[in-house]
Amino acid sequence: MNQDPHQLAGLHPLLAQRASPTAFDPSAAVDDHTLDLLLEAARWAPSAGNSQPWGFLTTRPGEPRHERVTRHLAPSSARWATGAGLLVVTLTRRHVDDSTMTYSEFADYDLGQAVAHLTLQAQALGLAARQFRAFDLDALTEELRPAPGWAIVSMVALGKPAAGPAAPRTRRTIADLRTAPWAPPPQ
Repeated sequence: MNQDPHQLAGLHPLLAQRASPTAFDPSAAVDDHTLDLLLEAARWAPSAGNSQPWGFLTTRPGEPRHERVTRHLAPSSARWATGAGLLVVTLTRRHVDDSTMTYSEFADYDLGQAVAHLTLQAQALGLAARQFRAFDLDALTEELRPAPGWAIVSMVALGKPAAGPAAPRTRRTIADLRTAPWAPPPQ
């Protein structure tokens, strides 16, 4: 699982240095300009047929929606997510307009592209992002009541990490990425 650090040579620093923080600095606010840049990065993500099937609910500490969102966090994510300067609820629209299709098999993938763009923009701005699904999906959906056809998928906590640089990350090897889908299951 360990990645040889020498194999990172040539990898863009925004990718090589990205890490999911285990704590955020609660005193570091995410201002309106930064929020706009993050959403602009997500807006330019590629999508199937340029459908752009993503949407976001953003909230910062002190805003009325913040408590409406944080009360549905699982204890495991509440420990660190509540200190983030920004929480983003990610949504996807799986219904395809002007089509006989009733479900887009690409909507969740496209949302992931938008979140990846947002994550890299955050990294470029000196922020960190941690994506997660440790919350009560049914209760949050009931609380926020997205429009028909829209579904909450995940959340992203963004802000300044509370600690210094993260310990080196480990990842599966490139060889495993190529062979795992074709390898027999472990016995």
